[in-house]
Amino acid sequence: MSNENVCILLPTLNEEATIGQVIRDFRSEGFDNILVIDGNSKDKTREIAEAEGARVVVQTGKGKGQAIKQSFELIEEDYVVMADGDGTNLAKDVHAVLGPVLEGKADHVMGNRLVDYEEGAFTRLNLFGNKVINKMFGMAYGVWLEDILTGYRAFNKKAIKSFELTKMGFEVESEITIESVKKDLRIEEVPTTYLARHSEGATKLNPLKDGWRIGSTIYKMAKLHNPMFYFGIIGGAFILAGILVGSFVVVQWFQGVTRIPMTILTTLLVVAGFQMFIFGMLSDLMVTLHRENMRMLRKITEIAEKDDD
Repeated sequence: MSNENVCILLPTLNEEATIGQVIRDFRSEGFDNILVIDGNSKDKTREIAEAEGARVVVQTGKGKGQAIKQSFELIEEDYVVMADGDGTNLAKDVHAVLGPVLEGKADHVMGNRLVDYEEGAFTRLNLFGNKVINKMFGMAYGVWLEDILTGYRAFNKKAIKSFELTKMGFEVESEITIESVKKDLRIEEVPTTYLARHSEGATKLNPLKDGWRIGSTIYKMAKLHNPMFYFGIIGGAFILAGILVGSFVVVQWFQGVTRIPMTILTTLLVVAGFQMFIFGMLSDLMVTLHRENMRMLRKITEIAEKDDD
């Protein structure tokens, strides 16, 4: 297979310090079909990318998520490798990331940055946040991955055309991973090297703000995949609040003070908590049945397509 059937996708925003070298590195690995989707950079990112022979498209909206969604609609090649334009990914790792997709073993491959990273590539807060988010993802979706926020990924055409992306910011990496799980795509992780950012390239990621958005995305999207997780957290919060209020009521009662309104509040909180668990169980049953029906429908469709061929 010619590498012309592989599109290297590089989302960028003010990456003039690194984009030229990134493009040259991928070219040296044998990949000339490079698409730079630029978020209206204020520097010379686009000019440098064009001078290096890349196809440059200016995104119509804002945010990395919107850029990736727009790119997936434009790309017609059978295989896509997505990497960061800030020089933090090694181009030579492209073969490891792309390999399982080309071999038909996976629909979506993720480069695990946490296996081998350069000193200074992550802050302690970044590492802690990544671990928390990965654990949360595993609990919510039942698929335990090491690095769901990686920007180094490979896809086949089936994968990118099946994604229904709605997130506009850095949450898009988690959304892509969630979509892959929901669509029963074959996912693999491979180790990659992660480098520290160039001294002239400031990060666009706000660890606290974007970390909250990513966590919220994982939690909210679990409502349609793992309702027990979604409603269970709400129910647990209600019951915990009821226990705290109830403990205060009991202590006051032993001191000879009766708190009737707070007793009623305790009862309501605990009952509401158990109701949330019941909603979760019923919703989980419905989602499980729907998932099985969709799997059967996909199998029937695949068989019909094979018969047509």
